[in-house]
Amino acid sequence: MSGVGEALRSSAVVNLSKAVVMVVDDEPFSLALTVQSLSGFGAQTKFACANAAEALNILKDEIVDLMVIDCEMPEVDGYDLVKQLRSAKNEPNSYVPVIMTAGHVKKSKVHKARDCGANFLVTKPFSPATLLERIVWAARDSRPFLQAGDYFGPDRRFRDDGPPSSGERRWNGSSATTSAEPTTGNPS
Repeated sequence: MSGVGEALRSSAVVNLSKAVVMVVDDEPFSLALTVQSLSGFGAQTKFACANAAEALNILKDEIVDLMVIDCEMPEVDGYDLVKQLRSAKNEPNSYVPVIMTAGHVKKSKVHKARDCGANFLVTKPFSPATLLERIVWAARDSRPFLQAGDYFGPDRRFRDDGPPSSGERRWNGSSATTSAEPTTGNPS
């Protein structure tokens, strides 16, 4: 068995049953699919929000352990939501792992997600295994949070752990290379 989630199945023990999860997506179908994917591996979404304003209102009074946020939303988009979340540096929610989702991912969106302070960017439609993999990576992420100019968030530099065991390849514009993120963009 080889694939995206194999390393998780063989070495990780993850219990998300007590995690306080917030999903923010303006598309009801996408919101429901994300919530269903999370429940498939034991995470119960406590807060399912249709927009950034609703999420920010809840975050004033509630502490969350994980956020899954859609990039493209009307009025306040996911990038601005993450910037606002990170800007309250002394609040517990400022340090919450953030997985962003997007239907169409260009290099500029990956950079924008990285620069707003997200931990990872996952391309829709995503498999539950890919989402779980990114959640585990975010939970085990030992990068410190830092302030650099107007940026506050996880250190944007990653250690190179070499190619993934799945051997999937990715085009980088000039030659095919093996990537540490076989199916999704990594904003950090």
